[in-house]
Amino acid sequence: MAEYDEARATLSVKVVYYGPALSGKTTNLMRLHDILAPELKGELMTLDTRNDRTLFFDLLPVGFRAPSGLLLKFRLFTVPGQVAHDSTRKSVLSRADAVVFVADSQRNQSVNNGESFENLAHNATVVGLDFEQLPLVVQFNKRDLPDVLPEEEILARWGRAPWPVTFASALAGQGVVETFAALLARLYSSLDARHELAARHGLAREAFVSAACGGTVSCC
Repeated sequence: MAEYDEARATLSVKVVYYGPALSGKTTNLMRLHDILAPELKGELMTLDTRNDRTLFFDLLPVGFRAPSGLLLKFRLFTVPGQVAHDSTRKSVLSRADAVVFVADSQRNQSVNNGESFENLAHNATVVGLDFEQLPLVVQFNKRDLPDVLPEEEILARWGRAPWPVTFASALAGQGVVETFAALLARLYSSLDARHELAARHGLAREAFVSAACGGTVSCC
């Protein structure tokens, strides 16, 4: 859960990118790191596992301040997608405030996407997260590849879910910031309920999303 340090007036938030192996989780973070302004990001750090990797970086290591002076900092993580690393996925997912599920748009990856999403729901429960209340966005990545599922077909399967569905080509940087902004818009409600971002700190949702994205997108 978000860590609030009253003495230092700091709120630290954890975001996890989850999904099957090779769906583009790491590429999402790398492109975010490329796109965001230098003052809004820390250094990328990679933790290698056997045959896979998990990557994270501190986003807004200095942070942005709400009108009240509250400093908001974000930590973004990916999880290793291979089945063998389920214990690592649980560890990374623990105490997450929000999740981006990165699915592979290729038609032959539908089963892997479904199994990985079920794994996310299961592991969220195992580590004590309320999956039904967890701020979540589903991104269908790799839209630039051949033989991808049409957007209409994806929306027919996922459109009735309570989570927003976005489309991206993370390798080209398309849809990456927009996905992050969509997640922040959902995350704001839970943070505001617990920490009174609007009433106590003078930070509206639109300003929260814009500041975290460095002004690159408007609030969705």
